Amino acid sequence: MAITSSFFCVPTPNTSSISESNLTRPHLSFSPRLSSSSFIAGFSAKSISFNRRVTISPVFSASIDNGGSDNNNNNGGSGGGGGDGDGGEGGEDRDRNRSEAMMLLAESGTELESLPKDLAAAIKSGKIPGSVITRFLELQRSAVMRWLMQFAGFRERLLADDLFLAKLAMECGVGVFTKTAAEYEKRRENFFNELEVVFADVVMAIIADFMLVYLPAPTVSLRPPLTLSAGGLSKFFHNCPDNAFQIAMSGTSYSLLQRLGAIARNGAKLFAVGTTSSLVGTAVTNAFIKAKGAVDKTSEGEVETVPILSTSVAYGVYMAVSSNLRYQVLAGVVEQRLLEPLLHQHKLALSAMCFAVRTGNTFLGSLLWVDYARLIGIQKSH
Repeated sequence: MAITSSFFCVPTPNTSSISESNLTRPHLSFSPRLSSSSFIAGFSAKSISFNRRVTISPVFSASIDNGGSDNNNNNGGSGGGGGDGDGGEGGEDRDRNRSEAMMLLAESGTELESLPKDLAAAIKSGKIPGSVITRFLELQRSAVMRWLMQFAGFRERLLADDLFLAKLAMECGVGVFTKTAAEYEKRRENFFNELEVVFADVVMAIIADFMLVYLPAPTVSLRPPLTLSAGGLSKFFHNCPDNAFQIAMSGTSYSLLQRLGAIARNGAKLFAVGTTSSLVGTAVTNAFIKAKGAVDKTSEGEVETVPILSTSVAYGVYMAVSSNLRYQVLAGVVEQRLLEPLLHQHKLALSAMCFAVRTGNTFLGSLLWVDYARLIGIQKSH
């Protein structure tokens, strides 16, 4: 599965190991052909210096303190603005981000109006550094990536992690293998006679695995602010990060309360996913057991039906608590903060390590689910 990642890996510039003193853009040689609408307040064609060197900021700021807040956080705890830091260092970061992004777009010959609306708005507000624009332009070279970038959720995750698709493939691949093996172990000689049930269980497992990777994945937030009429709770959760432990981008910060809100919000989503997937899978399994008993009276009573509601709710709680916390730590701490800086220039080794830790996490999750199910009484220990 680590080999799979090579098909999704898009080469990106190494920004994590290069200091500001030696990371500069070459001399620009372009004609100022951007329209006047492409320039925002304080930035015009007259302000472009043809011999100017642009220092490219890394995608994520490395300094994390005060509960994960990277810059001056004037309003992060209130849920307004996502802790953008409008003054002081935050304002300087945004000005630098805006200048870098506009320079890179001009250098590549890309019009601001041709970008997705959320990305263009983020550039105008100075929310994203130039390295995000560099990664966007690199991803646009791939037809598959270009198609996926049309969807806002994938766009935010691919801009934050160029191995996101590889991790999806790893997780779903491991899930299919382990779930199929578990189904065969449970059914043995009846495996091929009950393929319909096996297929339904495996499909539900794939959906759950997909959401476990997708929801807690670190993102480059491009969401526009909510309207003034939105409630305070909606604004708070809207400004929370997608991963509680993700590194904030330069010019953006998250308060400790917002990071805790990310855990609560993803927990609620995973509860719904887990309960629904288990509800469908358990109902299909029970229906098959009853149908088989009606046809073959000798098999009636051999296999007990599974309690649908209690099992589904229990699985939803398990995903909201255990799975949610494990995948948040895996994506935000192990991969983004530890493995990525260490192996940034060695994508194959990084993919192999991600595969290893995700496989181990899946195995750990299986063990924890069995213990949890037996503890609450929905599975019997033999």
